[in-house]
Amino acid sequence: VALGDTIGTLEGFKAMTDLYCVATGHFLGGNEALRDQPKLVTTHPYSDGWLYAVRGEPDPAAMDVSGYQAFLDRVIDRLREKQGDSA
Repeated sequence: VALGDTIGTLEGFKAMTDLYCVATGHFLGGNEALRDQPKLVTTHPYSDGWLYAVRGEPDPAAMDVSGYQAFLDRVIDRLREKQGDSA
C-alpha cells in the first residue's frame, strides 16, 4: 500500500467515508474484532479499537496521539475565539 491509498470504508450514522492509508508498506490486515464490536473504535481507540495494520514507513507529517490532541486543542481554541468575536 502507499500513503493515501483507500484501504476501506467507515460507516457512520448517516454516511460512509473512505479510510486512507497513513503509511507506505505492506498491508497486514484489518481488525477482525470490529466486525462484531464496531464500538471498540470509540470505546478503546488506542488499544482494541485499532483499524488496520501496516508494516512500513509512516507519513513523515504524521503526529503521535499527544501531538494530534494538542493540534485539536489549538483548533478548538481558535474556533471558540472566533465565536466569541461574532457573539
